[in-house]
Amino acid sequence: MSTSPALSVLDLVPVRTGQTSAQAVTASLALAQRADALGLRRYWFAEHHNMPAVASTTPPVLTAAAAAVTRRIRLGSGGVMLPNHAPLIVAEQFAALEALAPGRIDLGIGRAPGSDPVITQLLRMSGTTSDVERFPEHVADIRKLLSESGASLQFTNGHTYDVHATPAASGAPQIWLLGSSNYSAQLAAAQGLPYVFANHFAGEGLERALELYRTQYQPSPEHPEPVTFLTANVIAAPTAAEAEERALPQLRMMARLRTNRPLIALETIEQAKAGASDFDTLADTIMQAARSKWLVGTGAEVAAELVAFAARWQVDEVMLSPVAGAYETEPMDASPGRTQTLELVTAALS
Repeated sequence: MSTSPALSVLDLVPVRTGQTSAQAVTASLALAQRADALGLRRYWFAEHHNMPAVASTTPPVLTAAAAAVTRRIRLGSGGVMLPNHAPLIVAEQFAALEALAPGRIDLGIGRAPGSDPVITQLLRMSGTTSDVERFPEHVADIRKLLSESGASLQFTNGHTYDVHATPAASGAPQIWLLGSSNYSAQLAAAQGLPYVFANHFAGEGLERALELYRTQYQPSPEHPEPVTFLTANVIAAPTAAEAEERALPQLRMMARLRTNRPLIALETIEQAKAGASDFDTLADTIMQAARSKWLVGTGAEVAAELVAFAARWQVDEVMLSPVAGAYETEPMDASPGRTQTLELVTAALS
């Protein structure tokens, strides 16, 4: 493993107060371009639904948009929540993306809903395709559908029916299993797939999940050895004080989510500071616990923590979730705090 880990980006396409979805997407695509120019390894879009502060509802659409404005960086989903979708549709979408950006597409797959129970029911109105218990089967189906040989259906009369995600594949996206529990780690190991533990929000269970994945791994033709990296919430700024201020909006959003408060667009830094007295002890405790797991500081401070983090868990790549908030005077169609996070950390590691 190299001294400095490779860096990647996980983007939820944050939406701040007063910002339109169009402006939020514009800001994220500009961030993807900057990540590409900085030499980062990959850029993934998450799947979340019906959240005022998150515009990453459709990873395939956002991936296609990012492919059009970038040159070399790998792009994909972090991840597609498979129980919300028919496996054939997912395979077709990512086969099309692979045709648009050959050799640059990742298909990260998860089994969480990505929203609340009401939205989950709206998403899962497609019969057996939404059966969470069939998740391993559906992952295997997608792998077959994306292969050059495709998948074959066997009928009771002995006839077969061939199905392909795209008519003439010359390559396929790299499939990753994502999760925050032992289940996904063990499934990835059993199927010989790359695996990512969602460390940016899980909080606990990282050590056990990695142990299960690495010790139970069954080699596959594509991946003879286990392949993994980790995610982390990261904020870098010219000063530690600014970095801490930029952490406030996202920390407060997390506290809202975990205390069942009404969800709102991401506050500006000024709004977050002004609303500090509105939270109770429980919310403050949640914020403090989350902050203790984030990497926040100057570029040099965060870079040093990233090197130590990667070495501790024996990974050569860390996917940054740049969660820096915005000041009121900053433009709506850009993400200065998130951009400077990538720039400062990259410069410090070079």
